Amino acid sequence: MTTPKHSSLATIALILGGVAIGITEFVTMGLLPQIAGGVGVDIPTAGHAISAYAVGVVIGAPVLAAWGASKPRKGLLLGLVVAIIVGNVLSALAPGYGSLVGARVLAGLPHGACFGVATLVAIDLAPAGQAGRAVGRVMLGIPIANVAGVPLVTWMGQAIGWRSAYWFVAVVALGALAMIAVFVPRIVQADANSVMQELRAFGSMQVALTFIAGSIGFGGMFAMYSYVAPLITEIAGQPERFVPVALFAFGLGGIVGNTIGGRMSDWSVLRTIVIASVGMSVVLVVLALVATWFVAAVLFVFIASLVAAILAVGVMMRLITVANSAKTLGAASAHASLNIANAVGAWLGGIVIARGHGYAAPSLVGAVLALGGLVVFGLSILFHKREQVAMDVTS
Repeated sequence: MTTPKHSSLATIALILGGVAIGITEFVTMGLLPQIAGGVGVDIPTAGHAISAYAVGVVIGAPVLAAWGASKPRKGLLLGLVVAIIVGNVLSALAPGYGSLVGARVLAGLPHGACFGVATLVAIDLAPAGQAGRAVGRVMLGIPIANVAGVPLVTWMGQAIGWRSAYWFVAVVALGALAMIAVFVPRIVQADANSVMQELRAFGSMQVALTFIAGSIGFGGMFAMYSYVAPLITEIAGQPERFVPVALFAFGLGGIVGNTIGGRMSDWSVLRTIVIASVGMSVVLVVLALVATWFVAAVLFVFIASLVAAILAVGVMMRLITVANSAKTLGAASAHASLNIANAVGAWLGGIVIARGHGYAAPSLVGAVLALGGLVVFGLSILFHKREQVAMDVTS
């Protein structure tokens, strides 16, 4: 492994790329009225741009990761960041609704693979025994974006036009591109795979169970977060100006959770996922019960985000581990799993609201999803133990 002369700057470069991804993923939600007016559609129709990005992530993560597995990681990472820049420039230039949706799909395609490759680069650069902490640091980009980037860019988009948000993302990604080019070293890969080798190594029961567990369990957080604004205004009874307080608490929880999750994963990935899944279920139930008190609601939004970040790091580490030699595909697929969770959580949360159960109900749905993910992961652990027994018998 090559150790970079400026390893801290290399890490900052990887985090900055994550910030760009985090902003472009979440800023559309805050600018839907402006986007809808800009492309001549209603707000629900403009919301399809959010779904389009998620579709891009789910498709692009496995396809680009498998295709790029045999490529040098630094070169692949640079290419993926260029794709992020292009996708956001096209989003900013989109003349109408159809072209905007297409551009958002393109912008989402490199998301999972970029995070996946950045994660593997960070692990390569980390000291022995600190892979979990390296993953946690790279994933800081999303909560940093939620704390600082998304509010700033949302305000800017409201003030000078929604297209400026995507231009801003392109500039941030360009800065990450320059830093990666200068500070991230070229790392020799001894385990580079072809596309078919990557797919064969990836096709295991453990990978499938971990992917499904993440897609269900992490949906618990998104069931709550997708409706956090009406939770604050309708249940806690606060004016709209207090919603950013909850959003800030959510982002701050992610920063703390990524740090804790990295250390916990270095201790035990399996235990981390179990603890975080149980913790998320409990926290979301408590949030639903105390949401009428604003301070308590904000506190438990913070804790829910913290626990969700711990779970995300654990799922990422588990997928990298069980993917065996298909580490690029494993790391990238973690983000496809999280985006499926996003869609599942928001959809199920919307169903219970539509049926008249109120804006606290999605948190209860989230608790059930967290437990559902834990059940699937329990099957993974059961098979894991059986595989270990079989290896002991045959050895």
